[in-house]
Amino acid sequence: MKKSIVTFLLLFISVSVFSQEEDAREKEKALRTSTNLTWDGNKNLSENNFVQAEVDYRKAIAKSPENAAAPYNLGTAYYNNETYSEAFGRFKEAGEVATSKQEKHKAYHNMGNVFMKRKDYPKAVEAYKEALRNDPTDDETRYNLALAKEMQKKEEEENKDKKDDNKDQQDQEDKKDQNQDKDKEGDNKEDQNQDNKDQGEDGNEGDKGDEKKDENKEGDGDEKEEQKKKPEQGDQPNEQQERKPNQLSKQQVENLLRAMQNAEKQVQEKIDAKKVKGAKVKNEKDW
Repeated sequence: MKKSIVTFLLLFISVSVFSQEEDAREKEKALRTSTNLTWDGNKNLSENNFVQAEVDYRKAIAKSPENAAAPYNLGTAYYNNETYSEAFGRFKEAGEVATSKQEKHKAYHNMGNVFMKRKDYPKAVEAYKEALRNDPTDDETRYNLALAKEMQKKEEEENKDKKDDNKDQQDQEDKKDQNQDKDKEGDNKEDQNQDNKDQGEDGNEGDKGDEKKDENKEGDGDEKEEQKKKPEQGDQPNEQQERKPNQLSKQQVENLLRAMQNAEKQVQEKIDAKKVKGAKVKNEKDW
């Protein structure tokens, strides 16, 4: 029984080892094929046959995911062709499958270059830093990192100045709007004062009209009162008053009285003369 178990275990181990060796051989074969396709892509790319080179690199990537050179070279081809989005994706893929620090350094260095082309300086700084972690001795990466930092600083200052300018412009616009609102409010106030003034003048004119009407009314009343009083004062002599028919004026009455007094005086004088005269006196001369 024990012998059977031992035999089974040995057989299982042998099969597992064989399977692993078989997988290793398959991977190695696939990697070798992928490497050959990569070389074909390099050859076509050097001959300016970009289309065929792209096909070779894609086949190489599909054949073996362990081949970091294929996506890296394809990314370089895209970068030189200024297809930066595709280039970044291939460089990132190369950095993820790379097993050596040197391969990772190259992938992150080129990712930093893509970010610089995009003017995404903060991400470029991070990419160059990651590249230097894998190869601190690369002077080119160190130079690119310093340049990316300088560009980032400059961009931040420009953005700050632009933000300040926008703020100043916004403040000026707000101040202008406030002044316009004040002017508008002043105009509305003047219009309102003018309206009140006009209403006041209209009211005064109305009052004047009412006063005039009241004066006319009072005048009519006074005239009526005077007319009522005139008949009562009709017995008083007044030459300016209208005389009734056959009614003597004051002057005529006085003349009449004076004439009557003169006539009476003459009669009285005649009577008195007869009394003192006695006999008749002859006043003619004798010849």
